[in-house]
Amino acid sequence: MPPQPESNPEVLILGAGIAGLAAARKLAQRGVRVLILEARDRVGGRILSHTSPDGVTVELGAEFVHGRAPELWSLLKECGAQTIERDGSMLREEWNGALIEDKKMEEGDLFSPLSKLADLKGDDISFSEWLLQGKVPEKDRPALLGYVEGFNAADAGRISARALGVQQRAEDEIEGDRTWHIRGGYARLTDDLAQRVHQLGAGLKLNCVVSAVRWRPGEVRVETSLGEFHASRCLVTLPLGVLQHANRERGLLFDPEPPALAAARRLAMGNALRFTMIFRERWWESSPHLNQDALRSMSFLFTSRRMPTVWWTPHPESQPFPTITGWVGGPPAATLAGRSAGDLGRSACRTLAEVFGLPTERVLAALVSTHAHDWSLDPFARGAYSYVPVGALDAPAAIAQPDASTLFFAGEHTDVTGHWGTVHAALRSGLRAAGQILSAR
Repeated sequence: MPPQPESNPEVLILGAGIAGLAAARKLAQRGVRVLILEARDRVGGRILSHTSPDGVTVELGAEFVHGRAPELWSLLKECGAQTIERDGSMLREEWNGALIEDKKMEEGDLFSPLSKLADLKGDDISFSEWLLQGKVPEKDRPALLGYVEGFNAADAGRISARALGVQQRAEDEIEGDRTWHIRGGYARLTDDLAQRVHQLGAGLKLNCVVSAVRWRPGEVRVETSLGEFHASRCLVTLPLGVLQHANRERGLLFDPEPPALAAARRLAMGNALRFTMIFRERWWESSPHLNQDALRSMSFLFTSRRMPTVWWTPHPESQPFPTITGWVGGPPAATLAGRSAGDLGRSACRTLAEVFGLPTERVLAALVSTHAHDWSLDPFARGAYSYVPVGALDAPAAIAQPDASTLFFAGEHTDVTGHWGTVHAALRSGLRAAGQILSAR
């Protein structure tokens, strides 16, 4: 009987998110003995699908399939996942309080200045600085600022304009303006992948919190809450926020410290707050402010003068109970930090009642429950997802470089294709790192 990966692994993988699982599968397919160490009691990392007592699937982490990244769609097809493209009306509350329906052409015109970032010349500057150069009409700047901060969970005064240009080109290549949802939740993908990894003989230990990685060329010793594990190589797929806290008080210890940590500290971990409310009825369809077609097909709602600033429904996906998700990214997320899910839901009901011109009591009476997960307070994430600050465009590639053919790094923050902060970036990085390990054997 061949040695089991738990007792004699060749490669230790830290983290059972999609990067770690994808890498484990590719390595196991090539006969490499792999052991995954995961701090949580589940796989998936920042993919977290929760099923409420009412049978509603709520995404508390990654939700959208952005564009048509071939690696991700291949995996979706393999596990038999059903996807539903998000489509419908986009509503916007104007500064005077009027509720209007955005037309697609108007939306495209509003955000078209972002395409200019792809051809940015000269020194790298922040997005805020770029806006002040006068390339965008002053009346359009608040919306663009809110979009960049919200979508990237970033500080507009820190995020690199050049990196946004790289990101814009990358999204254009995969139809990044289109989004899909996975019926039954994103966790279907990682659960299926974990099962396939297990069938290939790879080991997985949950509730295994890593405290130290002690290494030298060709030898790694990982200290955890479940004891010590040894291997000749180690793949680190921990989130950027965890890496940035390494070798600090109460943080993960790397001995010696690899150069990848210095590169990781040049990046930024963005913050975002999201919560999903489950309702008994689609009460917003009774709003006197808009026509019934726009209300019935509401997909996204933008409320720039309120908090949160972005809301969405699962339209056109049917659910046993209707839901609305509130989202705020970047520095404004701090204004809602620390509040309970229940408090967020009740406050949101009052806000949405005003937006739709309906009695607050009616909206509150329709609320069944609210669900949220604060990733910034999660010790195994320490933030939502990464972004590239000014002058750090080379940092992801630097992290992705193996150290002495012994330490390897993966995760969305190590993506070198411009898709930072996405599931498909994490997936690609895991496949890339597995290839590096195979080449080093």
